[in-house]
Amino acid sequence: MERCDIARTRTAHPLLRGGRRELYTHGFSTSELRSLSSICETLAPPLSLNGKSDQGFQSAFGSQGPVPDEVAEALWTRGFIPEVVLLVRLVLKMLSTRLGSALLCGFVCFGWKFPFVRKFSELSLGEREGVLKGWLGGTRFTVIRSIFALLKVVCLFVFFSLTDENSQNPAWGAIGYHIENDECHRKINKTRPLEKGVINTGTATDSTFIESASLKGLNGWVDQNQHYNSIECDVVVVGSGCGGAVAAAILANSGHKVIVLEKGEYFVAEDYSSLEGPSMNQLYESGGMLSTLDGKMLLLAGTTVGGGSAVNWSASIKTPTTVLTDWAVNHRVPLFSSAEYITSMDAVCMRIGVTEKCEEEGLQNQVLRKGCEALGLKVESVPRNSSERHYCGSCCYGCRSGDKQGADLTWLVDAVDKGAVILTGCKAERFILVENKSDGDGSTKEKKCLGVIATTTNKNTAKKIQIKAKVTISACGSLCTPPLMKNSGLKNPNIGKNLHLHPATMVWGYFPDYISDLKGKKAFEGGIITSLHKVVQVDDHNKPERVCAILEAPSLGPGSFAAMQPWVSRLDMKERMTKFGRTVNLFAMVRDEGSGEVKAEGRITYKLSDLDRENLRTGLRKALRIMVAAGAVEVGTYRSDGQRIECEGIGEKALEEFLDTVTVGGDQSLGERSGIY
Repeated sequence: MERCDIARTRTAHPLLRGGRRELYTHGFSTSELRSLSSICETLAPPLSLNGKSDQGFQSAFGSQGPVPDEVAEALWTRGFIPEVVLLVRLVLKMLSTRLGSALLCGFVCFGWKFPFVRKFSELSLGEREGVLKGWLGGTRFTVIRSIFALLKVVCLFVFFSLTDENSQNPAWGAIGYHIENDECHRKINKTRPLEKGVINTGTATDSTFIESASLKGLNGWVDQNQHYNSIECDVVVVGSGCGGAVAAAILANSGHKVIVLEKGEYFVAEDYSSLEGPSMNQLYESGGMLSTLDGKMLLLAGTTVGGGSAVNWSASIKTPTTVLTDWAVNHRVPLFSSAEYITSMDAVCMRIGVTEKCEEEGLQNQVLRKGCEALGLKVESVPRNSSERHYCGSCCYGCRSGDKQGADLTWLVDAVDKGAVILTGCKAERFILVENKSDGDGSTKEKKCLGVIATTTNKNTAKKIQIKAKVTISACGSLCTPPLMKNSGLKNPNIGKNLHLHPATMVWGYFPDYISDLKGKKAFEGGIITSLHKVVQVDDHNKPERVCAILEAPSLGPGSFAAMQPWVSRLDMKERMTKFGRTVNLFAMVRDEGSGEVKAEGRITYKLSDLDRENLRTGLRKALRIMVAAGAVEVGTYRSDGQRIECEGIGEKALEEFLDTVTVGGDQSLGERSGIY
């Protein structure tokens, strides 16, 4: 397929360009940064591979330039709970002292010369590596092991995703990575289809906000107590993702004045850069680093106009019949078995332009298809909300071709065309709840909602925003709706509980360039999900097959790939990264039986059930077999001990023995053989 490089002829949005920031707000002390710098250098040191000097790895290392400051900034700003950041800073402070280093690092800190005890930063690179290995494999200090795992994730993500003013990273050449070119066949649409309906509260002042609202057809005023900039409408929708966008479009089309609140920014195809670091920071909740409290489950959620639909992987799969039956029968919601629901799914698919086929698959999906066919397994094509020619591996950072038809290009456009207004940089703080006085209509509800109080990202704005509405819809997802309800004073004990996440975990396989039918392709190129395989089991021969896992291909930039990789040693890490472009990843995803709870904003717990773990293990074993059948020379898991096996010429017995060792961790937080879901 023909390619071109439009990236050189256009400029991305300033928030998505990358480059060194002018001001850091993390507040880490000089001594804490010195310890952090030493850890970063140990995780990603300058070295040569196989005795050969590589300019990329020699000139880039973890303690270089802004890396430690960027790691500290990520810890401070990307949603990590304050207690964790405090523990990290305490450990860094201890490592900056001789006594603390001796306590945490052991005898390696002692020497024969005055002052006889060395700080962590004064140890040699090899000695520091030994200390980190001890933290990783030891069982004495669980807290230290967890902190090391966190620092490993953040440091390696920053190191491989940080770019300069020219959108380059000095290590990319060594790992064979480049920003994927745009598609020649699709002309970039430079219009901003929602602009006429957007008010960016992040740049508006107290004086200009009311004026902007009036120009958009809203009635606005400053309240008598001067606490709020107030506006009113028929319906306010909190969240501009898949649910909020559809609701806004339907209601606006029915003649209602609709306001949509979105805490993220508004971007279009021309704005996107495909740069992993700034894109994750701007387009994802907590900069893509939101996790459960135990650090075991990484949660990805969009936070931009269009929500998850702006950054998802294009898969547009209708709700399976078995799931609809379960919801309708076991959960007693008959709507899901009705013709109305089926018709609604069809209408959504038509509006977002779902297609059933893909003209050309990327490396990862080719491997999935090839391996399944070699094993006689069924592989299915995945419907996508893009054209059949769409060959984009970076849609998770916003679709630069404008081909993917997310809510920002479909339903929100419909809403704005009918007069809806979108407030960006605007975060709902609480619902306006008042006592519900009985008016003889028989209502038994204690409270009624009159709108939303919201804050803006603009620090120069003194007032909050009050949106008064006849109807309020919360469409900010399962992670953000519970905190909003609790902040509003609602006390129902079920709020935030029964959180289900479709947990997934990955395996990898290495496919060198010399594999003839897979030449010339990189794992980060091509459509993200275009094929899938359903792993089925028969529990009872009198019952139909049960789907226990679904296997698909993920999207991983170099930063995410490095962060997820097990860190066994500095040399092993860099050897793994040189294989990045030809390392295929497949993930097993299950419909979970276990569940979790959203306790507060950013405070989430989750527990896999035994069946979930067994289903994930079954899926991982099948994924590894598929990659071996497709021709991988080496396969492995993301378990923290670096589990892998060379598989060229491997026999069935040896493969089965390896597969028997594949496990899915229990509840121990970031344990010795843990992984991240």
